Parts: sequence; structure tokens; C-alpha cells
Amino acid sequence: MKSLRSLLFCAVAFASFLSAGRAHVKTSLVAAETSIQRGRSFTVALRLEHEPHWHTYWINPGTGLTTTLAWKLPEGWKAGDILWPAPHVLTDHTGTVVGNGYEGETFLLVTLTPPANLTPGTTVKLAADADWLMCNDVCMPGNASLSLTLPVVAATPEHDSVWFDKIAATAAQLPRPLDTWQVAAARDAKNVTLTVTPAGKPTHLPTDLHFFADDNLVAYELPQTAKPDGHGGFVLTLPLANDAPPAAKELHGVLTSVNGWRDDGSLPGLRVDVAFGAAATAITHHPSLATSQPAASASLPGTLLLALIGGLILNLMPCVFPVLGIKIMGFVNQSGHDKKKVMMHGLVFALGVLLSFWTLATVLAILRAGGDKIGWGFQLQSPAFVFTLAAVMLVFAMNMSGVFEFGLSATGVGSDLQMKSGYAGSFFTGVLATVVATPCSAPFLAPALGAALALSTLESFAIFTAIAIGLAAPYLLLSISPAAIKVLPRPGAWMETFKQFMAFPLYATVGYLIWVLAGQTGDEGLQNVLFGLVLVALGVWVYGRWNAPGSTAGRARFGVAGLIVAASAGLWLGWPHFANAAATGSTDAPAVVWEPWSPEAVAKLRADGRVVYVDFTARWCATCQANKKLVFHNDDVLRYFAGKKIATLRGDWTNQDPRITAELAKYNRSAVPFNVIWLPGKNSPVLLPELLSANLVLDALKQN
Repeated sequence: MKSLRSLLFCAVAFASFLSAGRAHVKTSLVAAETSIQRGRSFTVALRLEHEPHWHTYWINPGTGLTTTLAWKLPEGWKAGDILWPAPHVLTDHTGTVVGNGYEGETFLLVTLTPPANLTPGTTVKLAADADWLMCNDVCMPGNASLSLTLPVVAATPEHDSVWFDKIAATAAQLPRPLDTWQVAAARDAKNVTLTVTPAGKPTHLPTDLHFFADDNLVAYELPQTAKPDGHGGFVLTLPLANDAPPAAKELHGVLTSVNGWRDDGSLPGLRVDVAFGAAATAITHHPSLATSQPAASASLPGTLLLALIGGLILNLMPCVFPVLGIKIMGFVNQSGHDKKKVMMHGLVFALGVLLSFWTLATVLAILRAGGDKIGWGFQLQSPAFVFTLAAVMLVFAMNMSGVFEFGLSATGVGSDLQMKSGYAGSFFTGVLATVVATPCSAPFLAPALGAALALSTLESFAIFTAIAIGLAAPYLLLSISPAAIKVLPRPGAWMETFKQFMAFPLYATVGYLIWVLAGQTGDEGLQNVLFGLVLVALGVWVYGRWNAPGSTAGRARFGVAGLIVAASAGLWLGWPHFANAAATGSTDAPAVVWEPWSPEAVAKLRADGRVVYVDFTARWCATCQANKKLVFHNDDVLRYFAGKKIATLRGDWTNQDPRITAELAKYNRSAVPFNVIWLPGKNSPVLLPELLSANLVLDALKQN
């Protein structure tokens, strides 16, 4: 389907150029040696000479067609696959990315192996049919029947004086893995994260990195980001293609560097073949790694100082400050009360921070002992954890906005109620501060965390303790020092305004967590998350409305029941486990892969005798989204589409598209959803109603 789509994009240009009959890419078969020795493999190449500004395509072309060779060899001969040089990004005159491929003089290498029964003194004709697509601002197909005749000799063949050096140079630069660089990859709903790490201290830093996927997993046309990891390596974020295979478990492709991967600037492409979630291969005998742990241990006091300073600065980080605003409100409220109780709240808050960091250090130690490679903030890689944290922060924010008045002791905010039973609230605020602190990397904190994750368990606990003390220190000192308490303002009417103002950093944090979830769930999963949080908010509002101070017992019970029902429904709907299941459909039925709609695509598929299903849709169309869930998450529909090999095209009308508007008008339609089925041998399509069901779609398809 991908190749068909690429061909159709260029169909109009083909017609105009075929009449011209001009080849903008010249091809020939050339060999590295002047003769053949029986049973001995040798290299030949398809030589492509591109005119300026013209290009041909790589194994994964993007918008284009892959160059192919169909060999016509004598009996007993074997031909290997094409060995592809590292490609580069192809753009048109507007700068728009159009694919992956080659310009200038290019050699596509193939290894040929002759049989052992060749007779010296004879000649052999090696023939192949080459097909390629050549493009500039327009595209046209090219093809040629090529041949190469070589003698069979008994001695070792001599190098060809013209082609050997060029073929050898191409072979030396073919993409390959290197021991000096390690790779690891992970995948979520929207991106692939590729990590490239030097095995030792890097002496050469690649530049302008770009990843070319062998298949259609990574979107070839979207920008990629590459950021240094601070240790000589890089972390690349690669957007997934819209039709990326959902079951793909490995990443295959070539990572290119403008200045090469070797110290001398050679090898433009690093070969990448790695399973998602697999850690980079560890180097156990490298000298620089062998001495790293003793050096870190020797500087443990300095690392502890960095950890302490990092913990202090962590208070100013945007992911920590909103939660600590809750604690500030607690101190403000407590300033008019017993100073011993204020001190106890500060100590309990510090204890919550300390125990939370110790718990985190224990979890990291256990996971590390089990062989996992993990890092700081690893829990935010869990969509379920992120959703739960977003829901908790939303509830806190609504509490501070005055929507309801329970949970004051749990948030560390309140007046007399907190003074009587608020120690649990202070402790929990310390826990929450630790939870939201982990994604942050304050200045001075990164080296300390790096050491904590690499050193012994005892030293790691010491570093985490220093971070905890730094985080809790300002509030501990504030609660202990009488002079500091005196400068705090007295409780008054201004506190309600201040409390409501402090809710907005929490709302901002909820927004940030939703943004994180957007990269971990599909479109429908994120939609469920948003509506789930709305239901959680509804439950909190019902509780606050019917359980206000002075409410009757009946109203209070209704408020509690409303909270339980609405919040439970919201958590069920938004929980990423359910969201992801809804987004991907059944696990035992193949998913439908949609190709972009165009009149040309429909015409070509119909000419091939295929059943064609066309879905005109838009993201803003609620009925369209409902149809997708009702029909294309149904096992019977998915199996039928796969079994009958039904071609599926989607016309996306989210943004204005005159072609789709015109197509709808042909059928007296001016809105979506609009679904049509083209059956073989029929001149008119089957028009489906706006509201679909699985049985309705299957019945329409079975009319054939």
C-alpha cells in the first residue's frame, strides 16, 4: 500500500514525462573485478548517475518507490539483497520533505555467488531488470534491462581499474553497528525514543543526527529532535507514522551523522537493530568504566554537598512549587497557634519527605538488583501513575478553589481541624512533594542522582537522604525558628483569596501531566483521560455542593454517593489501561491500516479488483469517532476486513480539503461522517448512513 500510494502521488507527472522519453537517471551494471572464479563470491553494483536536482529512493522511500533489481542469472547462481548506502533526506523546491534517497553518483551493491562447476575460459552474461522512480519537482518511472559479461578464469580475478576503488569505498561506508556506540530504544503511543551512548569516553561527537527507519514505523516527513545526554551520547525523539504497525516490537534502520561515526569522520550511517525496551549493551572491561566507581566513592562528601544544594533548589522547580504552596498555606494558618504544634508539623512534613526518598531509594535498589536500567523520574513513564497523579492534583486544586472543604488535613491546609488532626496532612504533603519532585532536575542535582544510581546501596541511600534534607530544610527551619514564625502574617480574610490563587499552579501542573499523557496514549486514550478527569471533577463538585457545612445527613450521604459514583466512573474511563485497550481494539484481531484517500487511489484499487472502503471523517466530528469505536474495534469487522483483504482509505476533513469537499458534493453531501464501499464490478458505490454499526457494515460488504 505504501508503494502504491507513492506511485499515485506522482501519477499526473508520469504521464507528461513519459511522452518526453528522457531519462534523468542513467543506470549501468558494473563489477569490482574483471573476471569470475568459480565458487568465489564477488561484488557488482547498480550504478545510478543522477542529473542535478534529481534523486532516486532508498529501501524505505517515504513518498516514492524503492529501486529494485530483478536478476536473470544462469542456473546455479545466487544473488544477495541490495546493500544500501546511508541515505539522506530528500526535499522539493519548497523545502518540504518528500522522502529518503540518493543524488549524484550512487552505487547499490549486490553480492553474486557463482556455482562451483563453471568452466574456465568461458564467459557468463549477468542480466537484471532495474526499476526506479526519479523525481525532481515532478516524478517519472525509469526502467532498463542491464547486463554484464565477464570471463571465467582459474586464477584469482584482478581488480577492475575503473570500478574497484569506487565499489570498495561504497562498501567501506555501508551502515553497520560499532562496538564504540551502544543503542537502546523505547516506544510510546506517539514517539520512539532512541538513545545512543558511547562505550567509553567519546573522542568524536557526531553531528546533525537523523534516523531512517527500514519500515514505516517512524514518520519520515516529521522533524526529529536529538539532544545531548550530558555524557557524550544523544537522545533522539522520533515521531511515529500515522499508520505505524501497532505490534512492532523492534526498531530497524540507519542513524546518520554528517561528520560520521568514526574518529576519522568516516561511516556516515550507524546500523540500528534493537528491541524496544532493551537496554544498551554494557561494556564490562573498559578502563574508564573500571575506575569510575572508586572515583565516585572517593568524592562522596562532595556528591552529598551537591545533593543537599540540589534538594534546596528543588523547592523552586515548577513541578514542586505548586504542592509546597499547600504547605505554605498550612504555616500561614498555624502562625496564630501553639508554636510547638507548628514545629511538630514541620518535623512531620520533613519525616514524610525523608521516608519517601528512602522508599524511592529502596525501590531503585531492588529494581537495579534485578537487572533493570532505570533512571530518576522512572515512575512518570507509567501512564497509570501519571493519570493518578493528575487526578490527585486536580482534586487538591479544586479544594483550594473552594469547590469543597474536605481533605484539609490531607493537604496540609486548614485551621482548627488541621491543628487537631493535621499531622497526617503534613506527612502526606511531604510525600506528595517527593512524588512530584522526581521529574525535576534542579541545578547540582543531576550529578548527585547519577552517582546515586551507580554507587553501592549504602552510598545511594546517603545521597537520597541529602536530597531529602535539602528539600525539607526551608520548611523545617521555618517551623522550628520562633523568629521566622513571627514574620509570618496573621490569619485573616486575605487568606481565602491567597488560597484560591495558589490553586492555579496546581491546575498548571494538571495541564503538564495531561501533556505527558498525550505522549503515552493514543488520541482516543487521551480523549478518555480528559473526560475521566471531568467526571472526577464532577464528583468533587457534587460532594462540595451537597456536603457543605450545615447540610442534613441525607444531603451529606447524597454528596458522598455522588462523589463515589462520578469519581469511580472517571477513574475507570480515564485509566490508561482501559484507554489503551479502547484505542487499539481487540488483541486477537488485526487492526485496520488506513491509507490516505484520493480519487486516483480509488481508481487504481478498483482496477485491481479490490473491495474499497472509504471513510470521510474529521477529528472534530463526534459521530465519526463513535462510528470508529462501534465498527473498527469490533472483532468480526476486523477479521472480515483482513480475510477479504479489503482496501481501506480515509479522507481526513479535519482541515479544509477542496478535493474532499468536491467528492462529498458529488453525492449531495456536505458533512461527515460519510462512508462508501466500492464493490468489484459495480459502477456506483454503496452509500452508508451517518450512524454505523458492525452488522450494517458487514451486510453492505457481503452484497458482493
